[in-house]
This record gives sequence, C-alpha cells and structure tokens, in this order.
Amino acid sequence: MDWSPTSWRSRPASQQPDYPCAREVEEVVGLMSRLPPLVTSWEIEALKAQIAEAAAGRRFLLQGGDCAETFEDCESGNIASKLKILLQMSLVLVHGTRKRVIRVGRFAGQYAKPRSEDLETRDGVTLPSYRGDLINAAGFTEAERIPDPQRMLRGYERAALTLNFIRSLIDGGFADLHHPEYWDLGFVKHSPRAAEYQRIVESIGESLRFMEALAGTTVGEINRVDFFTSHDALHLPYEQAQTRRVPRRDGWYNLSTHLPWLGMRTCDLDGAHVEYMRGISNPIAVKIGPGMTPRWLNGLLDVLNPENTPGRLMLIHRLGAGRISEMLPPLIETVRESGRTVLWCCDPMHGNTERTASGIKTRNFDHIVSELEQAFDVHERLGTYLGGVHVELTGENVTECIGGARGLTEEDLAREYKSQVDPRLNYEQALELAMLIAGRAGELEQ
Repeated sequence: MDWSPTSWRSRPASQQPDYPCAREVEEVVGLMSRLPPLVTSWEIEALKAQIAEAAAGRRFLLQGGDCAETFEDCESGNIASKLKILLQMSLVLVHGTRKRVIRVGRFAGQYAKPRSEDLETRDGVTLPSYRGDLINAAGFTEAERIPDPQRMLRGYERAALTLNFIRSLIDGGFADLHHPEYWDLGFVKHSPRAAEYQRIVESIGESLRFMEALAGTTVGEINRVDFFTSHDALHLPYEQAQTRRVPRRDGWYNLSTHLPWLGMRTCDLDGAHVEYMRGISNPIAVKIGPGMTPRWLNGLLDVLNPENTPGRLMLIHRLGAGRISEMLPPLIETVRESGRTVLWCCDPMHGNTERTASGIKTRNFDHIVSELEQAFDVHERLGTYLGGVHVELTGENVTECIGGARGLTEEDLAREYKSQVDPRLNYEQALELAMLIAGRAGELEQ
C-alpha cells in the first residue's frame, strides 16, 4: 500500500487536539518542514544497528527521562542533571551486565501527553484538558487551554536547544569514563547506596588504568558515548513536519527524534498513528499494556515490521506488578510463533501508578522493583532476553514515588512534588533501580 507522511490523515486519529484554525496548523507544519532536522539519518541507523545487537543479547538499552517535558524546564541545569543520572545508571549497568549500554533519553521532544478525557472541569468550569506544552498550557484559564499551533514551533526550538547542549557536553568530554566525577549530583555524601556506587566507579577506574597501562595509550573510544533521543509520537502534525527523505538513503525518516514510540491509546491497527509509524525508517517502539491481546500484537508485528528488519521494533511491556506473570507469557509466545525478532524492554512505571487516600498520584518503589524482577523471571523461563528498561525519572531531588532506600512515605510526597503529569523516580531511586537491574542481569550472565 502506498505511504506518505500525510497518509495518516485518511485514518481515525485519536488524542489529537481540536485547533480553532486548521489553516494555521498547516502553515506551521509547512514552516517546520523547511527547518533543519533535529537528528540525522546516520544517527538513526546507528541506533537501529545497536538495537539489533541488543535484541541478540549483546547490549542492554536504558531509556529514561521526564514523563512530560515543559518549555520552562529547558534550562542547562535541568538538562545536565538528567544527563548525569542516565550516565550514572548506564555506568552501573555496564559494570553489572558486562554489556555495552544504549543510552536513550526521553527528552528533546517529549512535550505532548495522552489524556483520558478531552475536557476537564473545575468548580463548574469546563475547559480542554492539558495535553502537554506542545499543545496548550497547564494553567486553568480559557486562553491557556486553547490549543495553539505556534507551540509546535516552540517545541521544535526547545528540542533543538536541548539537543545542542547535550551534544556539546558529550563532545566536550562530559561523558568521559575517565572522569565520572563530572556527573556528581551531590548524592554521594548522603545516599544509602553511595558506598556501593563509589566502589563501582573505583572498580571501573582501576580497569581503565590497567588496560591503558598494557596498551600504552588512552582508550579513546570511551572519551565520549552515543546518546539518542526518544518521544511518544503522539501529535501527528508535529511528527509529519520533520518527516522527509534524505540523500543516498531509501525511505522516509522522522528527523525530530531517533526513536519514536506508540502508547496503547494510539496503536489501533486501523488508526492514524500505526499508519504513520509503518512508513518511517526509524527504529520504533510500542508500549504493551494489559489490554494487548495476542491477535492485536500479531497484527502490529505484521504492519510495523513486515520484513523483520533487525533493530526495527522494540516492545516495551508495562503490565503492572500484579499482572505481568499472567499476561506476559502469551505475548512472548505470540512473537516467538511469528518468527519476528524484537527487543523486549520493561517499563515498570506505568502499570504501577496509584493514588493515595488524599488523591495524589504516585508509584510505589517496591511495586516497580517487583515488576522488573518478575519480567526477568518470565523471560528467563521462556528463553527470551529482557534487553532494556524504560523509566520515568529526573535528576532532581523530587518526592513523587514512595519507597526506595530512603523510605519515602505518603507524607513526604507533598514536600517536593513537581510533576504536572506522572510521578517520577528521583535521582537516588533511579540509581538504586539501576543497581538492582545490574545485579539481576549480571546473575543471568554468570
């Protein structure tokens, strides 16, 4: 079937805002289509090759970042903090798994979020729901909640600023394994896991010095790392605007991000999002929730990866600690019977969201760990490889998820709860989770 960046318009499109002026939307999309791309096709192909290696068991993928970026948070300190915690986590994972780690940030484009309801009512006033800064503003006034196409341009600009800063840091040696002290977030002096992390840093440092003493030269390849971006391909006009052909390559590329993904709300086989995703050459991911059936999954495999291209498809299961052991095995068997190769990842966050008695949205660290442990168990039992983890986290000292080594309670949530959408792990909880993953994955390698 013929495909173009606009063929999604012939299908029912869920989770799209109701813009007051369709012509203004088209003008913004047209302008963005002429602006420079945010990423390149060779970066995308490099990621695809690395995902293929992870699917074969030779790498591990770490994907993490904010539930939803905001324009206000596009500042150097926040960006550097997120980069630091992902680098710290990847260092722990490299040490524990003895594998190279693919680092993918949920940033430079994660500005749109799906909503359960199109409208929100407060004190008798009904307005459009907040759908992320790419669409409208979080404030509860009519002017702030009306979808504004110009926000797509602001999202593109902030994504470009974020990417430029990250690339500058990495190219300047920020990610050099010789200097992990650059990544210090201040936790080392007081974190319950500080001593364990410091031992890992020292062990890697000793190994580097030993190798370089033998070789008589610096191991140059680890002076910098690859870093990739990802976001939910939710807002289709924004995705279309940066979808284009590139010289000397076949096919179309979404050049707004390296790795776009689909959530459960937007992976209807006959829907616009699946139609859009089937035609781009990027590696893509699909979130697999409790509503996914073997038949539905088999249809997605056929549509999204008909040629079984290595590194093309990642499946991120997010089933919840109470359901994963029951629901994951049939889905694994479906993929096995299809003959398709995918990278299996676990998102232990979204299936474990709950509300406290006072109505605050949170996640329990014990439930997050439980889902991960069960994911490793199921994949090991069925002979498949759990090759990645997808987490919502921040480099800040927030209190949004209860539990962890410091034992945050419901009473702690109000102290530093900053998220506008979903609760995130703070830097201590994220590092603790990486240590648990590294320990478990390392056991499987022995």
